[in-house]
Amino acid sequence: MTTSPLPLREQTHAVNLPRGRLLGLLVVGLAGTGAELLLLEHTENFWQWLPLLLIALSFAVLVLQYATQRAAAVRAFRGTMLLLMVGGVIGLGLHFNGNREFELEMHPGQTGMKLFWATLKGATPALAPGMLILLGCLGLVCTYQHPALVTSAQTTNQITGK
Repeated sequence: MTTSPLPLREQTHAVNLPRGRLLGLLVVGLAGTGAELLLLEHTENFWQWLPLLLIALSFAVLVLQYATQRAAAVRAFRGTMLLLMVGGVIGLGLHFNGNREFELEMHPGQTGMKLFWATLKGATPALAPGMLILLGCLGLVCTYQHPALVTSAQTTNQITGK
């Protein structure tokens, strides 16, 4: 015995309800991360401004997506989330390398796993930029099966079951 798929209207509701909640988490995460970076005065050079700029861009594109509900805005949001993730990877590298250089200045002979662990535990939180990667992933999840991306042909195929 096979079960029939949910009607399109119910499928859309089933996906949109969690989407709204996930977007709420994304907004809280972006706002909290941005506030923390500002409180830490993470503003000395371009590389320290980069996460703040990416967070501001994320908010701007999120507002655009919400206001227009168009496929282009959803794609722009996806692109912004990818940029946020790339920024997180860059930040991981910068934090790790900064800590590594400091550790090598303090203990020039340190190598291997001892250097690795000391680098992770350094003054700069080496894994903190991973938050941008997580928020970017969360943003991408929010665009899964977004109604603006469903074309009329896809809608017809879902309704007819073809």
